[in-house]
Amino acid sequence: MNTGDEIIQLMQEQGVVRPRDLRDRNIPVTSLYWLHKQGRVLHIGRGLYTLPNADFSEHHSLAVACKRVPHGVVCLLSALAFHQLGSQLPFEVWMAIDRKARLPKVSYPALRIVRFSAQALAEGIEVHQVEGIAVPVYSPAKTVADCFKYRHKIGLDVALEALREYRRSQRGTERDLWRYAGVCRVAQVMKPYLEATA
Repeated sequence: MNTGDEIIQLMQEQGVVRPRDLRDRNIPVTSLYWLHKQGRVLHIGRGLYTLPNADFSEHHSLAVACKRVPHGVVCLLSALAFHQLGSQLPFEVWMAIDRKARLPKVSYPALRIVRFSAQALAEGIEVHQVEGIAVPVYSPAKTVADCFKYRHKIGLDVALEALREYRRSQRGTERDLWRYAGVCRVAQVMKPYLEATA
């Protein structure tokens, strides 16, 4: 198998490929650029390549964002949309990064970066496969707690809708909600809403 075929096969498996992915496999990056020049692969963003006939899923932007920001976690409005909680359809990918992490410079997809503290960043992560890419997303319960923590950024109405949808769709337990309310330090904020909607 020649290097061009290896790259095509890798794109079929992963959906989106970066030059770094090729270096990790000892495939010359020049082969990727040659495939692009021939029109056999598409350049979809800085350092991101895919096949022209790639069948993108509805969560394509999340997969690309996680390739570009490998230490980020899909959060808040993007996590709500992923879990189908509420009516939010963000045009940006909301990603959580560590408070001390360097701000990523990404032109595609559009990102909304939110800084989380260490424990809040590490807790409640689920990893889903999207187009062959591991996409870390906060669980439904953690996302609801995050919405209350960042209610001034996204709106209390969004947090309340997320809570109602979480309960209606039975995407987790009350115990999970209380646990993540504690992790996010919003138990006292959430308490009256949890009791009122019980």
